Amino acid sequence: MSTTDNGIYDARKLGYPKMAVLGAQHMFAMFGATVLVPALTGLSVSSTLLFAGLGTLLFHLITKRKVPAFLGSSFAFLAGYGAIAPNGEKELLPYACLGVACAGLLYLLLAALIKAFGTERVMKFFPPIVTGPIIIAIGLTLAGTAVSSCSTNWPIAVFAIAVVVLCNVCGKGMIKIVPIILGVLSACLLAVVLALTASSQVNIGTEEMPNLVYAISGSPSLQLFDVAKVEAIKNAAWIGLPIKGSETVFSIFSSPDKALIVSSIATIVPIALATIVEHVGDISAISSTTNVNYVRDPGLHRTLTGDGLATIVASLFGAPANTTYGENTGVLSLTKVYDPRVIRLAAFFAIAFSFSPKLAACITAIPTPVMGGISLVLYGMISAVGVRNVVESRIDFSKVRNVIIAALILGLSVGIKYYDPSGSIILPIRPIDLPFTDLAIGFKADIPLTGLAVGAFIGIVLNAILPYDKEQEAATIKKNIDNSSVTTGKPKAKNGKKK
Repeated sequence: MSTTDNGIYDARKLGYPKMAVLGAQHMFAMFGATVLVPALTGLSVSSTLLFAGLGTLLFHLITKRKVPAFLGSSFAFLAGYGAIAPNGEKELLPYACLGVACAGLLYLLLAALIKAFGTERVMKFFPPIVTGPIIIAIGLTLAGTAVSSCSTNWPIAVFAIAVVVLCNVCGKGMIKIVPIILGVLSACLLAVVLALTASSQVNIGTEEMPNLVYAISGSPSLQLFDVAKVEAIKNAAWIGLPIKGSETVFSIFSSPDKALIVSSIATIVPIALATIVEHVGDISAISSTTNVNYVRDPGLHRTLTGDGLATIVASLFGAPANTTYGENTGVLSLTKVYDPRVIRLAAFFAIAFSFSPKLAACITAIPTPVMGGISLVLYGMISAVGVRNVVESRIDFSKVRNVIIAALILGLSVGIKYYDPSGSIILPIRPIDLPFTDLAIGFKADIPLTGLAVGAFIGIVLNAILPYDKEQEAATIKKNIDNSSVTTGKPKAKNGKKK
């Protein structure tokens, strides 16, 4: 088995049954957040799962099958979907998807620039003092969603967390490397027992829009299963096509609304600036977790291309934008199984589930507090990876510039996230009137900027303009890019020999 003291890089010798369980664990980890995006926007859950799987496989193909990343639904574009189709209108969602597809082109543009001018020239804008706090902020901004889910039933959430921790800390063999799936199954089993013996239905919605759930003793703070989701399992077909022609971007070209097309592109494309920075942070997090420098090999230009193409293809067929998933990075950190083959198995599982509405309904019905407890662990692991990135890079926080950069990235990213329910602020763009004429240049748009986008942008700008030791900074960048573990994709032993 290809292993080191730090992890397993070839899972084949674990056996294919165990690899299948590991793949299922990664699918469980991504599922809650991935299906939440279509639930919030009105997009199709089945097409979301299909293109999460296909997008992941496309990403692995482009990155030479080296990067253990799963691509799931991106939350960064939620504000864009909301701006174009605020109530999930089926006739407007294809226009929003067109805007997201165009946003994916920015990934390809940046990838081309990196290929043309070299990684070092681009990565000088993303040193550890920028990427480290961004990774920390990714976990912190997601944690609020996890806590909100846990609050629906803290005892169940804590039970799920406890199972994960005990399996990871005290478990041996396979138990130690599948804590997520064991946590989900154990907590779901407990929820089923409680639902059958000690629960009653309670309405947590309104009289006009009821939302019935099974809850322990009928308490809204002790929720178990959503009644509608349980009923959906009974009514769902075993087999079904995940794509509907009317929900794809191609459906709008028979009689397109040109003004809405322009508005969608102008509103949504700038959001890609935030997701690109998040992508760099995610790839840095995966590199730190696995001790393999994927920025150098297969290269940031390949990971950006894979992410961008996956987003374009998914959007054209009516699915949400894809992004490298922090939840699965958390699983990597917990299990220390870094083999990309396991991620590809998860992708095949997601594709299979997309063709079975009943199986998808079963996963969707997992109690909210169970997914909240699991997510809380995984999001915390992401922030912990960011801290590790900062520590191992030996950033000197006695220097005021470093403190300022980190403070503003964290403060803006987290602060804006919780400043507004949408998690973003609005950048108003208005046409500029030309003097002495009746003409104006530009367009009118209100562009939503997430906290991560603002924090990352300010961090990049401050790092570029604040004075620093150029020789030391260049050495740090070169060290992070030209890591000795990069050439083979596996770490080296302490004596310098490959393991």
